[in-house]
Amino acid sequence: MRGPHNIWRLIRTGATLERTGAMNVVLDQLDAPKPFRFFARTLVWPFRWLGIKGDPAMPPLTRALTALGPAYIKFGQVLSTRPDVVGSDLATQLRVLQDKLPPFDIETAKRAVEAELEKPVSEMFSEFSEPVAAASIAQVHKARLAETGEQVAVKVLRPGIEKAFRKDVDAFYFAADMIELLSPASRRLRPRDVIEHFDGVVTGELDLRLESASASEFAANTSQDEGFQVPEVKWEYSARRVMTLGWAEGDPLGDNDALDAAGHDRHALGSRVLSLFLNHALRDGYFHGDMHQGNLKVAANGDIIAYDFGIMGHIDEYTRRVYAEILFGFIQRDYHRVAEVHFEAGYVPADQDVEEFARALRAVGEPIFGMDADRISMGRLLSYLFEVTERFGMETRTELILLQRTMVVVEGVSRSLDPGVNIWNVAKPVVESYIKDSIGPRALGKDLVKTARVLARFGPRLPGLVEAALIRQSEGDAPAKKDKRKTVVFSGVSGVVIGVLATLGLLTLL
Repeated sequence: MRGPHNIWRLIRTGATLERTGAMNVVLDQLDAPKPFRFFARTLVWPFRWLGIKGDPAMPPLTRALTALGPAYIKFGQVLSTRPDVVGSDLATQLRVLQDKLPPFDIETAKRAVEAELEKPVSEMFSEFSEPVAAASIAQVHKARLAETGEQVAVKVLRPGIEKAFRKDVDAFYFAADMIELLSPASRRLRPRDVIEHFDGVVTGELDLRLESASASEFAANTSQDEGFQVPEVKWEYSARRVMTLGWAEGDPLGDNDALDAAGHDRHALGSRVLSLFLNHALRDGYFHGDMHQGNLKVAANGDIIAYDFGIMGHIDEYTRRVYAEILFGFIQRDYHRVAEVHFEAGYVPADQDVEEFARALRAVGEPIFGMDADRISMGRLLSYLFEVTERFGMETRTELILLQRTMVVVEGVSRSLDPGVNIWNVAKPVVESYIKDSIGPRALGKDLVKTARVLARFGPRLPGLVEAALIRQSEGDAPAKKDKRKTVVFSGVSGVVIGVLATLGLLTLL
C-alpha cells in the first residue's frame, strides 16, 4: 500500500507546486528535459485544484513548502544549508522559511510529558504554562521545578509527528528515485543522497535525547567563554519526546530597540557573536548550525544566550587546521599559500596548476578586500572560494557547506546589530590564536604524543600481528625466491623495531 500512498502524496505536492508557481522553479533546478517536464505537468494538471494556494506574498517555492506543512518546511530549511545543491539564490530564499505553527493544547502536552517521564506533571512542576513557542516538530512551555523552584523550558514533540514525518520522508525517497530514473540530468544533484541527508537531520531532531546531548556537549565546550551562556540540560526531566533546559531570560538578539533600552552595547554584541562562532568552529570543531536571532538572547548582564540545538555542525581537527590556514592566508592576502594548502590537503587534484589556482584565488580575495568594512563578508568569500575550487576539480565537502551557510547567518546577525562591524578585524585574532595553538611547534609536540600513545597501545599485539603477516606471506609466496623471503622477514623485523621504539618513545614522553 506504500506505493499508492506515495503517489497520492506526490500528486498533492505537485498540484501545490503548480498552483503556487513553484513547479518551474523545481524543474529548472533539476535541469529536467522536455519529456520529463511534459510528463510531470500532464500528470499534475488534472489535480491542480487539490493544490494548496498558500501565501501569495511569499516567493513561489517558499510559499509551496509552507503550505504543504511541517515536513516540507523542515525539508526547505535543510535545503537552505545546501547551496551546493539548490544554488545560492534559492538557498537564500529558503533561509527565511518559518516553521511557526499553531500549538497543540496544554492537556495533550502534559499527557506526553507524563508518559515520557512516568510521573504526574504536578509532582514535577509547580507551574506549567500554555505554549510560549510552537514550531513544526515541537513546542515549548515555561515551567517551574517543584523541587527547586527553578524556572525551566520544557520542549515537547508534537503528537504523532514521527509517523507523519516518516510518511512524508518515504514519499520523498520515492520521488527521488523517480526523478533519477526519468531525468538523468538530475543525477548530478544526487537527489537520493539529499533525501538521506534530510532523513538523518530529522531523525536527530525527533529524538530529543540527541538534542539534549548536543546542548550538554556545547555547554561543556563553551563553559569558559566570556559573555556566553548555554542553558543547562535537566536530564532527570528529559527523555526521547521531552527535553527540559534552564529558562533563558533575556531580550531577543534581533530586537535592537529592546537592547538599546536595556543599555547593551550593540557593537560589542555584534563583534562577540562573530568571534564566538569562529572559536566554536575552530577551537572546538563543534558549532551551533542555526545561530540566527531567533535562537539567541541577551541576558541582563550582557551575556549572549544560545538555545535550540537541533542543528549542530562538526569539523574534524585536520579540516579545522586546513580551514584556519586558508582563512589566515586570505587575511594576509597570501594567495599562493592558500593555493598550496588546497593542494597539500588534497582538496584540489595534483594535476592542476598551483600558480593558475593562486591567480584564481587572488581574483576572489582582492575585490572583497577593496570593499568598505560594512560590506566585507567572510561568508561571501567562502562562497566564491567554493565556486573557484569546483572549477579546479574540488569535490563538495558537506561539513564546510554548513560552516559557510552558518557563517553567512552569523555575519547577518552581527551586521544587524551594528553595520560597522569589521569582519576581518574580529576574525584575525581568533584565527591567529588557533594557528598558534594548533599548527605551531606546540601542536607538533601534542601530535607526536598522540601518535606514540596509539602505537604503544598496539605494542603487545605487534609480535602476533607480525607473525600472522609472515605466515600469510610465506604461504602465498612459497615458491618465491630467497631474496624475496629476506625482504618479508626484514619488513617484519622492522615492524617489531618500530613498535618497540614507539613504546620507548611514549615512556620517554611520559
